Parts: sequence; structure tokens; C-alpha cells
Amino acid sequence: MKYSIITTSNPQDTAAVKIPWQDRPAGSGSVMWRYDNNPIIPRDLIPCSNSIFNSAVVPYKGAFAGVFRADSVCRNMRLHNGRSDDGINFQLDPEPIKWVCDEPEIGEFVESYDPRVCWIEDRYYITWCNSYHGYTIGVGYTYDFKTFYQMENAFLPFNRNGVLFPRKINGKFFMLSRPSDTGHTPFGDIFCSQSPDMVHWGCHRHVMSPKKGKLTWECTKIGPGPVPIETSEGWLMIYHGVLTSCNGFNYSIGAAILDIDEPWKVKYRAKPYLLNPREIYECVGDVPNVVFPCANIVEPETGRMAIYYGCADTVTGLAFCNTDELIDFVKENSEL
Repeated sequence: MKYSIITTSNPQDTAAVKIPWQDRPAGSGSVMWRYDNNPIIPRDLIPCSNSIFNSAVVPYKGAFAGVFRADSVCRNMRLHNGRSDDGINFQLDPEPIKWVCDEPEIGEFVESYDPRVCWIEDRYYITWCNSYHGYTIGVGYTYDFKTFYQMENAFLPFNRNGVLFPRKINGKFFMLSRPSDTGHTPFGDIFCSQSPDMVHWGCHRHVMSPKKGKLTWECTKIGPGPVPIETSEGWLMIYHGVLTSCNGFNYSIGAAILDIDEPWKVKYRAKPYLLNPREIYECVGDVPNVVFPCANIVEPETGRMAIYYGCADTVTGLAFCNTDELIDFVKENSEL
């Protein structure tokens, strides 16, 4: 390993599993490459689902667990519990997660989608886009992926893509997010917020903006993806960027490196994307031309990384990269 990987998921759970992996295809020079049997989760894995995508997976007790977005055949957006022995073949509970919540006003769900799962200290925190008089960031946690507890929403509406850092920084919790509006957000900047208790959030700091004024793969809006990975070079952040073409939005995957102590400061930001919609399952679906990363799992000893991403807002795909190569790519192709 050229760079040290310091914080990923629960160290005990990470050490106990072998992450999904497939070597780079022969003749490919890509930094990130797709699993050749994608999609790994079809749209109709459970009887009620129209689509299953933009979901979060973590190592758990020698296997894998996660929280999954499953839109029903009524097109209601709900979060479901799921598990897998190998990180590729999943079983999902057919019924949505029933949250334990002491506050009935926030416990009544209208819509919930695009979850992330993050191990911090003694539990797995879940963040998601929650509907409460407009979209905001819901927060909850679980110890065992059986019982799920809902906390207060993090922010006022409107906000999306709440992503926690996997440890406290200077004694505080940190979260990335993308403030939005009442519509589909024809803009989007990444911000960083702090909290002493995972309830009260403030000290909001701007992280980075779309590449405005340039016709690039991220010129319309950007948003944080999986939980950032702590490395010896800083926080490795994988994110999504959006281009507005003559045929609508096009979502791709990129990467940047943030300062380890002040994570709103960007050290490096790769100009090229890592992955963009090319395969039929990424280009054809309920929302065409979307690759949307929500989870990554890393082997600290080897640097191998598996990335789970939503495809065309319909199915779930899997991609791979090597952390050393990814960091080198970001540094060598940086344009702030």
C-alpha cells in the first residue's frame, strides 16, 4: 500500500469479511471498472418493488448488511433492510423498515430514499432523504440491523444527500449534504456541517461547487456519494456530478480529497470522471443515464474497493477500483 487507509467501517466487521472483487478487465486502463455480471440487484427482487437502487451496504458480522431504496409499484419511496453472504447476492425484507421513534410528528413517513450507512463508535447510523414538509436529511441508527431507531431530522427543508464522516473530527460529528429546493434542483453545491450530538447541526461550511460556466460532466450540480474514506492523504470523497445535455440530465461519478482536520477544504479534485452511463442498465430505466454511488467497502490491507451504485434509478450495480490508484488519479488530474 502506497497510502494508509485509516477509517472505513467497523474494523471488526471489515476484517471478518472478504469484499466482493473482480480484477480489472484485460486491456482496460480505467481507474474504476464494472462487475461483469451487473446489475447485482434487479428491480423486482421483492414482490412490491418497481425498482431497487441508490442503496447502502456495509460489512456486518462476517457477511454484509444494508439499507436499500425500494420504490414500490405505486412508486412510493421506502427504505428496506437487507443482507448478503457475499456482498453480491442479496435478500431484502419485503416490508419497509419500521422505525422506533419517540416523536410521532417526525415518525410519520411520506417518502424516504437514497440512504447511506456509516459506522461511528458503537453503532451504524443511517442518513437518508426524508420528506418532512419538503425534503430534508433523516437520521437514525441501528446496532443489529433488526431494530432501527429514528432521531430528529438534521436540517430544515430543503436538502438531499446527507453523508456522515466515519469518526468525530475535533470532538464533533461531521456531515456532507447538498442543499436543494422544492423542485429537482437545477443547481447544487456540497456543504459540510458539524454537530456535538448528532441532533443540533451548525457551523455550515461550503466544500465545492459544480464547474459552472464550463460544459463538463459536473457543470449542473454535484452531491456527496458514499461515506468518505480516511487516508494518509486526507478524506477520499467519491461524489456524483450532473451534466445537462440536449436530452436531459446525465449523472457520472467523480472523486476529490478533503483536508483531514478541516474537511470543507478541498486539497485535490479530479477533472475527469471515473464512471459514466454507458451500459444498457445505466442508460435505460425509470430515469435514463444515471450512475449514482451510495456505498463503498474497502480492504485496508490491500486497498481494494467495491462501490455500490444506482443505475438509471432502476437497479443496483457494482464497480471496483484500487485505492492507491484512485488517489494517484485524483492528485495527478486535479483541477480545483
